[in-house]
Amino acid sequence: MGSNLFAAIVLILVGLFFLARNLGWIDSSIGTLLATWWPAILVACGIGMLFKRK
Repeated sequence: MGSNLFAAIVLILVGLFFLARNLGWIDSSIGTLLATWWPAILVACGIGMLFKRK
């Protein structure tokens, strides 16, 4: 169930990103976004792994 929840959240976030780009709310490419925010992605993955442990 945990992986399904993670996959759903990822799909929602990716969809929101593309929607915001299409509506002109953000002016960024995925490459620029990943280059800037990759440390935050690593932290989020680590936190997810901590909460997944039981």
